[in-house]
Amino acid sequence: MARPLPASELSAELAAVLDDLAADGREPGGAVCVVRAADGADGAEEVVEHCVGTTDGSSPWSPDTLVMTYSVAKPFAALAVLSVVAEGALGLDQRVAEVWPAYGVRGKEATTVRHLLSHRAGLPCFPEAAADLAFDDEDGLTALLAGAAPDHEPGTAVAEHALTYGHLCAALVRAATGEDLADRFAAIAAAHGWDAHLRVREPDLGRVADVVPVAADWPAGYLDDPRWGPALSRPPGLLDPAVLNSRRWRTTSFPAIGMHASARGLARCYADLVPDGGPVARLLGPDLHREYLAPQATGTDRVIGREVTWTLGLQRDDDDLGMGGAGGCSAWWSLRSGYAAAYVTRGLGSHERGDAVYELLEGRGGS
Repeated sequence: MARPLPASELSAELAAVLDDLAADGREPGGAVCVVRAADGADGAEEVVEHCVGTTDGSSPWSPDTLVMTYSVAKPFAALAVLSVVAEGALGLDQRVAEVWPAYGVRGKEATTVRHLLSHRAGLPCFPEAAADLAFDDEDGLTALLAGAAPDHEPGTAVAEHALTYGHLCAALVRAATGEDLADRFAAIAAAHGWDAHLRVREPDLGRVADVVPVAADWPAGYLDDPRWGPALSRPPGLLDPAVLNSRRWRTTSFPAIGMHASARGLARCYADLVPDGGPVARLLGPDLHREYLAPQATGTDRVIGREVTWTLGLQRDDDDLGMGGAGGCSAWWSLRSGYAAAYVTRGLGSHERGDAVYELLEGRGGS
């Protein structure tokens, strides 16, 4: 493990990475935040962060700027479901159809809550009929999932449920508790001081940055891909900046991808999420917390196209635990170095920018 840098040196090096990205036009606006234990202060935190660029071409980015983060949302949709499990209203190995009877058809009868949370439910894409529905037609989209046949026998393969994950999670929460998933997560976030939102409230709309393509092939690089195209194109418009920058989108709960957060908010989420005995461990209880973070399934993901280990909502490997999103945002906990970090951007492009941040932090030991 590399020797950790003092906060001042780490801050300077992170600033240099982001400033260079902004200077050459690859970063129109974004931020990085790292949260780590402060030396010699039990339980204390040290926060290192840097912002660059603008939220809209003119207004400077600030530490409390929110931006849409795509699949960075998924672990938090999962957390909302797991909070219901912790209360005893659901079981991880309970059949989904026991609480959502309409779901138990066409080969989905034996699907469990665990299958769903670990991307093994076999519904990585909305059915083709979703191409005719609006993104905020939650009832219509959920009904299509209930009536769909799975792509594979549930539990036998992994395939990221790119857009469907949040609606499946939301249907579970509603069936078991009568609550809206985004509202349940909002209560959890408020209790822990996380600046992360699965539905943006009216008072926070002025803090949201406009997204803008920075990749020459956005969104064709996804839409023309035989794996990602079906997974991200139904319902339509969710790769279109005009849609994503609308008030209608920002105030809609679409919990597979609709997380709007600040870098600081996400880093603090991960600082609370992973440690034994931390806030999320206390929320879920130690056994369920271990299940949340433990590997559940490993295989070649049929959508991502490479080997992935899924927990109950996160990706995990030997070095870190976290989630990235289309467009380039990411948040993670370093298993190797023991820090929480997030990189957010309004520039819709590849993960090269976030990778540069990650490589610096891991090379410097992060913590």
